[in-house]
Parts: sequence; C-alpha cells; structure tokens
Amino acid sequence: MSLDVFRKIIQQVAPLTEQVCFHLMGDPLVHPHLQELVEICHESAVKIFFVTNGVLLREKQTSLLLHPAFRQVNFSLHSFFDNYPDRDPTEYLQRIFAYTDLAMKERPDLYINFRLWNLQEPRGTESSNRQILARIGEHYQIKIDAEVDVRNRKSIHVKNRLYLHFDTEFVWPSLDLPILGTQGSCYGLSSHFGVLADGTLVPCCLDKEGAIPLGKIQEEPILDILDGPRAQKMVSGFRHSRLVEDLCQRCQYIVRFGEKPQMKGLK
Repeated sequence: MSLDVFRKIIQQVAPLTEQVCFHLMGDPLVHPHLQELVEICHESAVKIFFVTNGVLLREKQTSLLLHPAFRQVNFSLHSFFDNYPDRDPTEYLQRIFAYTDLAMKERPDLYINFRLWNLQEPRGTESSNRQILARIGEHYQIKIDAEVDVRNRKSIHVKNRLYLHFDTEFVWPSLDLPILGTQGSCYGLSSHFGVLADGTLVPCCLDKEGAIPLGKIQEEPILDILDGPRAQKMVSGFRHSRLVEDLCQRCQYIVRFGEKPQMKGLK
C-alpha cells in the first residue's frame, strides 16, 4: 500500500476510531515504509494495534516498536514452528524477550501479547507448544498450568502488561470451502472493517482475498462505502442472524461469536 493511500485512509478513519490494526495478511515488519506509516498514525492521534510473528525483529524494528503510537504489540509465536518446524526457537524467542523486557522499562503503558493459536486440543498437547510455554515460564519465572482448557480461558497474565493469549486454530474462510450454514452473526462492519493493500475495503480481517469487495478507497469515501447497499445488507443480515454473503456462510469464525450457524439440512 502506498503512503498516499494509507494517509488518505487514516485521515478518514481518525474521526471514527481511536485505533487501527496493522494486520490482515502478511507481516507488517516487511513493509519498506513502516516508519512512515507509524508517523502518519501518530500525527493523526490514531493508536496502532500491531500483529507480527516477530521473525524479522531486529534492533531497528525493536526501536520502532517502542514508538508512542503503539498501543499493543502482538507476537504470533505459533508462526515460528508453522514456518520453521525443524529449527531451534532459542534465538527467535530471545529477541522477542529482549524487546518485551525493554518495553516494560521504556513503554510501561504498552500492552504486549504472546499468541499461541495453533492449539487443536487443550493448551500444551503439542511438543512445540510445550517448548515455547516452557521458555516463557522460565524467562519470566512463572508457572504456566498446561491443563487449562482453551475453550474456557483465553489468556494468562504474565507480568506487567504482558499476557499469554491462546486459542484453537481456525481455517481461513474461502469460497472453495463447503457451506457451513446460513444463520449466524458477526462483528464485521459493526466494530471493524479491513482495507487490502490495493485499497479495497472488505468487511473483516478474514477476507484476505477480497471476496467481498465493498468499494475502493481511491474512488469513494469510506463512509460512503460503509453506507453502500452491499455493506448495509450484510449489517442487516447480521442483526437478524442471517449470513447473506457466500464467504460468511463458509466462515468457521462465526461460531466464536456465541451463535453457531445452523447447518444445512438440520432444523
């Protein structure tokens, strides 16, 4: 995404929200103009919710992630073994721990989450998860109960404003997947929306391929896009527990919002 398009987005959302999320698909640490993006947010008094796997975290990025524009930094630790299943995570975790320890001193107001989201069963059942959990416990001198069920508890306070966040894995929705149901609700377009790198506005962060393109930032104002017929039809559907879009009918994340979609063929 170009700086001009990003600046246009921030100028329009600044009156609507206090926070933007650097996340949808891909790691924001790879963006060649990340420093400029952060400064644009800071100039508009918009805070940043940042999501990264931390693999590219080095001294330059460590300094940037201490910028006052950041409200929360999330490290998706599960991504390490997803990408490097046979590598030792020691150096990787040491860099993240070093940043976190420095942030506790220089940015005590900053929230940091260590995410473990590749958990199929109750937390700690996979050896890779146990390894990372053990390293976190050792570094911060806390005991982490490996028997906590992720279905009932989603986070553990580690120290100061550092939390361990865990959950079960989900499948990215795709139009190639079978329909799960036509009933359900979602926070898409009510609490958030997404903007892809090409300026396409989508209803949520799970629409990484732009299956539900609601409009282009370069062509019309954000509020006009959100007030458009396709977006409003989705919002009305969610209010009445109807999934009007094909992608939503194939989204497993719907079940996390408290209402499981009614399966086809069932009454």
